[in-house]
Amino acid sequence: MNKVSVLVLATGLLLLGGCASQPSAIEQSQQFADPKDPLESLNRAMWDFNYEILDEYLLRPTAVAYADYMPQIARTGLLNIAENLEEPSNSLNNLLQWKLDGTFISLGRFLLNSTVGLLGLIDVASEIGLEPKEEEFGEVLGKWGLNTGPYLMIPALGPSDIRSSVGDFVDSSYSPIDGLNFYFSALRVGIKALESRASVIQQEQQLTSSSDPYAFVKSAYFQNLEFKVKDGKVEKTEEEAALEDDIDAFLDNL
Repeated sequence: MNKVSVLVLATGLLLLGGCASQPSAIEQSQQFADPKDPLESLNRAMWDFNYEILDEYLLRPTAVAYADYMPQIARTGLLNIAENLEEPSNSLNNLLQWKLDGTFISLGRFLLNSTVGLLGLIDVASEIGLEPKEEEFGEVLGKWGLNTGPYLMIPALGPSDIRSSVGDFVDSSYSPIDGLNFYFSALRVGIKALESRASVIQQEQQLTSSSDPYAFVKSAYFQNLEFKVKDGKVEKTEEEAALEDDIDAFLDNL
C-alpha cells in the first residue's frame, strides 16, 4: 500500500479498535516483544472494545448517517470552524520549531477566517493561497528529541502514545480552545471525529483484509508520527532505496 493510503487510514482510524483477527497471526506477532508496545495485551483488549462495541454500534453508524444526510456545504462549514479554532496552536507550535513562515501564516489564517470568514465558517485564507500549516505540540516534542514513549490504545480515542497524549493536552489548553465551554469543545471534537471516520469508510477493506489489523494500524500510526515530525522527509533504508531504484528502472523500460 502506498504512503498516502497509510497516512489517510492512520488518521481516520483514531476511534477504531480491533476487527476479528486470525489467532495464528496474533500469536505470531506476540512471539516478538515490541519495545514500543510494552502494554500490548491491555492495548489489544482496548482495541477490541473500541471496534467491536464503540465503532460498530456508535461511531460508524453515526458517521455514515452524518455523511449521507448532512449537506456537504454544512459539513464543510462545520469542519472549517473546528479547524479554525486550532490555528492559534498551529501558530505557536510552528514558532517553537522556528518555522516563522508557518507561524505567521497560521496567525493570518485565524485572523482572516475569524473575521471575513464568519468565525471560520468560510476558509477565505485558503482561497487566497494561505494553506494550513498544521503543527501539534507532540511534533514539537519530537523535534526536540523526545521519544514517543509506550504505545497506547485509549478507550474511545484510539491510537496514541505518551508524547502525543501530552501534546494533545497542551494543544487543548491554547486560547481560544481553552475558553470553549464543554458543549462547544465536545462539538469541535465530534465534528473532526465524524469527518475522520467518514473519510475511511471506503478503505475499510484494507484493514479487514490484514492478517493482524491491530499490528497494521500500530505500524501505520508510528509511520504517520515519523512522517509529521520529519515534515515528510523520512529517510529510506538501503533496501527501500534499492527497491525504488529497481521499480523506476523497470518502469523506464516499459
